Amino acid sequence: MPKKIDLALRERAVRLVREHRSEYPSLTAASAAVARQVGVGHESVRRWVLQADIDDGTRDGVTSVEHAEIKRLKSENTRLREDVAILKAATSFVRGEVSTPATDDDGFHRHDESRRPRGRVDLPGPA
Repeated sequence: MPKKIDLALRERAVRLVREHRSEYPSLTAASAAVARQVGVGHESVRRWVLQADIDDGTRDGVTSVEHAEIKRLKSENTRLREDVAILKAATSFVRGEVSTPATDDDGFHRHDESRRPRGRVDLPGPA
């Protein structure tokens, strides 16, 4: 599970990469240099910068706010699908389309007028 990085550290790393990007041949090189300074992985810093560019509108892509909304909607959609499945099953049960599962107890625990209760007297034994 990924560890949580302090938001202030993340913002500082993004700011440092943006300030010193022109001093390096690529975004990856700038990210690696800043990552060593702040003590996190260089790929994490590079992805933070890319996401910050998307959030600022300087790069095309899904913003963080949009991503959070999509994630929330997918979760809600899954929950609603489960609710619909439960309601369909309940409706078919109430209509009698689905019966209760059969039991192997042969009516032992149910009240049956045609059968009298069994006791010791009814058990087969030596005659």
